[in-house]
Amino acid sequence: MSHPDFILLYVDHVQTSARFYSRLFDCLPVESSDDFALFILKSGLKLGLWTRQAVEPTAQLTGGGSELVIQEAGNAAVDACHSRWQALGLAILQAPVQMDFGYTFVALDPDNHRLRVYCPGAV
Repeated sequence: MSHPDFILLYVDHVQTSARFYSRLFDCLPVESSDDFALFILKSGLKLGLWTRQAVEPTAQLTGGGSELVIQEAGNAAVDACHSRWQALGLAILQAPVQMDFGYTFVALDPDNHRLRVYCPGAV
């Protein structure tokens, strides 16, 4: 059975969002135009940024309806990522906190897509 390998985020300004994700993930898009940008991340996951005005069929949902989740190897790595993202000026929606599933924090991208970083708790 096939598994998802590509996430599309609908954004207001592709180039603004592409610059944001370039800084966040320290990589450049492999494709970029006025309406679309594509990143291939180190994990192999593809992240597409599609201008909401060009999406077909038209999408009604805006940022905040889901989360892009990034796993880190330990609580210290979560804290380091939080510090780095704060220094980059990301809006932090939730400061690092221990939850049932692990240690986590949540930030927002320029279109209010939620970005969760976590380290799983003991299973």
